[in-house]
Amino acid sequence: MSLRIGILGAARIAPAALIKPASSHADVTVAAVAARSPERAQAFATRHEILRVHSSYEALLADPDIDAVYNPLPNGLHGRWTRAALAAGKHVLCEKPFTANAEEAREVARAAAASDRVVMEAFHYRYHPLALRVEEIVASGELGELRRVETALCFPLPKFSDIRYDYGLAGGATMDAGCYAVHMARVFGGETPSIVSASAKLRSPRVDRAMTAELRFPSGHTGRIECSMWSSSVLKISAKVIGSRGSLSVLNPLAPQAYHRLSVHIGDARRTEKFPRRATYAYQLDAFAAAVLRGEPVKTSAADAVETMTVIDEIYRAAGLPLREPT
Repeated sequence: MSLRIGILGAARIAPAALIKPASSHADVTVAAVAARSPERAQAFATRHEILRVHSSYEALLADPDIDAVYNPLPNGLHGRWTRAALAAGKHVLCEKPFTANAEEAREVARAAAASDRVVMEAFHYRYHPLALRVEEIVASGELGELRRVETALCFPLPKFSDIRYDYGLAGGATMDAGCYAVHMARVFGGETPSIVSASAKLRSPRVDRAMTAELRFPSGHTGRIECSMWSSSVLKISAKVIGSRGSLSVLNPLAPQAYHRLSVHIGDARRTEKFPRRATYAYQLDAFAAAVLRGEPVKTSAADAVETMTVIDEIYRAAGLPLREPT
């Protein structure tokens, strides 16, 4: 059985996140695309050798030959079109952040739970062997009792007209870069934290270009997330877990196929571990296809997304900023 996926929107992320890994996946076909304009959709389809072009998102969802959709639309549209896809009987791979806020995430999660469809948030790093190994080391007790977790994703986005700075499309650094930092803190910290404090640097009155937040986990350990799309931290992609017996640090947990380093320090001993250069997106597509075709569980479910969006909402509240709203 083959999994036939349609893309909602001619997004820049789609070639790396779906089209390229699907080209070498025996069970997956990117079968159709729809965009805001038929011309844009046709140009995208021609460039990427996608056979079917639909005139609208609704038309793609109504296509009986499409099993699943990839939703890389702007943040504020994620929830609406994921719900529409579920109503049309499609499985969904939805880009992060899952929705505009936690309440919308709960709405989507309820719709997912009431269906027999797979809904998976596209935190691709989560499916790479490096992330799985970090989780394994922490769970093994090798580091001792957890003390602190620090995660960061900072990169420069000086094009301030980019939709990622648009409040009307649920933009902001915490939504874009920060959702990764929050998710990594949750995964590597083993729990969903509460927010002690948060401080934003603003691009506009409602939109953050950078954010830091102090965390506290239910078991007592603390944490910190740092994210930015424009700040003095030009490029920072890292995670650190500190325990009573030792610590580990990860350089580039987000896209280890480009470069990475996992270092573990226990007392005076230090070791590094290396991992395959296969793309995170390929592992993610493996997991999505396995869930749809064979019923295997996913690690980034709709229920998991509710937890992440809850933390993001709390960060915005603590920083004195309004929650993002659906478009």
